[in-house]
Amino acid sequence: MDLPDVMTVIEIRTPGGPEALVPGTRPIPKPGPGEVLVKVAAAGVNRPDVLQRRGFYPPPPGASDIPGLEIAGQVVAAGEGATHLIGTNVCALVAGGGYAEYALAPSGTCLPVPGGLPLEQAAALPETLFTVWVNLFERGFASEGDWALIHGGTSGIGTMAIALCRLFGIKAIVTCGSDDKCAAARGLGATAAINYRTQDFVEEVKALTRGRGVDICLDMVGGDYLPRNLSCLADDGRHVSIATQRGATSELNILEIMRRRLTLTGSTLRPRPTAFKADVAEELRRTVWGFVESGQLRPVIDRSFPLREAAAAHARMEAGEHVGKIVLTC
Repeated sequence: MDLPDVMTVIEIRTPGGPEALVPGTRPIPKPGPGEVLVKVAAAGVNRPDVLQRRGFYPPPPGASDIPGLEIAGQVVAAGEGATHLIGTNVCALVAGGGYAEYALAPSGTCLPVPGGLPLEQAAALPETLFTVWVNLFERGFASEGDWALIHGGTSGIGTMAIALCRLFGIKAIVTCGSDDKCAAARGLGATAAINYRTQDFVEEVKALTRGRGVDICLDMVGGDYLPRNLSCLADDGRHVSIATQRGATSELNILEIMRRRLTLTGSTLRPRPTAFKADVAEELRRTVWGFVESGQLRPVIDRSFPLREAAAAHARMEAGEHVGKIVLTC
């Protein structure tokens, strides 16, 4: 396939607000061993992109400085060991570079896009699917019959967590910032939704679980939420931290952790080695991808924006009014 020499990308010229995202032109990258070049049809917008734009989340060593952690499109070129993917439609987790007309992806983090799944929807899967699977199921050991407390119930992470809980028999209690969002979360399959602005989520969780508490808390808030989250846990409960929107420090009662045998863990995804992400992709292929192929698992799409309107997409995310994923299309 003949490819152009240059492509349109979205650059962060200077850290700042959404206006810091500026269209630019760069040479099309060349795939190395184990890499594919994807003609991007769509790229997901995620909270880490916002943090990078603001100057708080630099890309890991060797990653592109172009934002964007998930893409979908057709593989148009490949390096050694990945040529079998040329001509196929894939969605992929990437460490950066997604806000572009072409992007490199490790072949190991590519997942095949089923024929019935639009590429715009496929682009909204990898980041949240990898994140929720690793943290809720691998680190949180979620299993059928468990109760899970999930903050940010209508975010991309939250809507994916609701979907996976529904598919795997886990009772999801989510928190949201409005009654309308609570209704949307229940409509997506949440067992219960709590308006954290008008209700005490600790009291509500205790009431919903008849005083027992939840088995897992998936937390993207941090800060002063942490001790309140621990109050929501049942004995032997697991707390998994994936972000710190309200701060990176908190004060805990260590004796409570000991007495109730609580587990505190967490993870970040972007800096992890490609080999780890490829292992996760293979596990998803075995355990979850059948639900994608059958149509039982679909991302919730809030709104799509053309690539050149990335600033508007970020403005919508920061306004906090979205339900599900925001996507850029090429």
